[in-house]
Amino acid sequence: GAWRGDGAGGERSGSAWAALTGSEPDLGACVAWVGTPRAGAVATFSGVTRGSFGGRAVLRLEYEAYAPMALRELKRICGEVLEMGCERVAIVHRLGDVLVGGTSVAIAASSAHRAPALAAVQYAIDAVKASVPIWKKEFYEDGEVWKENAEWEGGRRRLVQVSPG
Repeated sequence: GAWRGDGAGGERSGSAWAALTGSEPDLGACVAWVGTPRAGAVATFSGVTRGSFGGRAVLRLEYEAYAPMALRELKRICGEVLEMGCERVAIVHRLGDVLVGGTSVAIAASSAHRAPALAAVQYAIDAVKASVPIWKKEFYEDGEVWKENAEWEGGRRRLVQVSPG
């Protein structure tokens, strides 16, 4: 259906919810959103800040985005997930500071049987990292650095295996 604002920095259609939030993404709300009597499976993914990277202690992460384009890309990814045989999908990404143990992204997908939902959450996180204009800065005990996703190389998008087929 038509996309409409959800009142919380995102948009929902009849079967998809794409959002950017300044607070912790609520995986439970995502699971509740994707639930439907037609779905026998709900799969989820949570991206959580780990306490170290490359032997350095991580204090926190900071996410920034070009919000209009990021939301448009999240909606596009939701549409692709629905084409994979899912009933519903939710992708909610946090902006701002995320402490160690905090959630930066929550994804949920539902389908009649488990295979499409499981494939969808893997596809969705890979596609988010490859194409959504969200940038991450890592703060360490001894400094800070803007991080480039592994899906990007030298400032150019690298083709990665994210096709639903």
